[in-house]
Amino acid sequence: MPDKRFIRLVEEVQSCQLCAAHLPHGVNPVIQIDPQARILIASQAPGRKVHDTGIPFNDASGERLRAWMGVTREIFYDARRIAILPMGFCYPGTGRSGDLAPRPECAAHWRRTLLGHLPGIELTLVIGQYALAYHLPDRPASLTETVKAWRNYFPAVLPLPHPSPRNNIWLRRNSWFEEEVIPALRQRVQQVLEGSKGS
Repeated sequence: MPDKRFIRLVEEVQSCQLCAAHLPHGVNPVIQIDPQARILIASQAPGRKVHDTGIPFNDASGERLRAWMGVTREIFYDARRIAILPMGFCYPGTGRSGDLAPRPECAAHWRRTLLGHLPGIELTLVIGQYALAYHLPDRPASLTETVKAWRNYFPAVLPLPHPSPRNNIWLRRNSWFEEEVIPALRQRVQQVLEGSKGS
């Protein structure tokens, strides 16, 4: 049973208004967290469909991410197994070339405290440039080079391209990703989840 401090923290996140003035579609923080979680998905920010449903990765990106991980929706949405903490908790809106960047207030105000309530994380999946900048500050300059160097961070951390359909061209150009990284990811996810059953 989570302690009162953790429950209060999550309630504070859910009622957060830090950047309300900058959110064209309103405030709706979307996270998934439980102190028992063994896998952390460090992502970017919710998209419009996630904002509307309040369910993280409830879109095409989520379908691909679950396929990469080799997990069902039931496992994916079990907060006792998998925590999901985007860099920005609310949908930032859309710009000329897609969704806007995550609002910086979230990470600055909440991230360190929330991560402190996840003592059992064995695998962190780092998705997108803003999450990479936070979790892997000494990474190579480009996303491609960072993902190519995945063995430098594995098995505790794995940098990933965003699973969005917008990245289909990148995935076609970098076939090594699905040939080399995805099998290792699935094996590691299974290993961590199998270990969590005994806790």
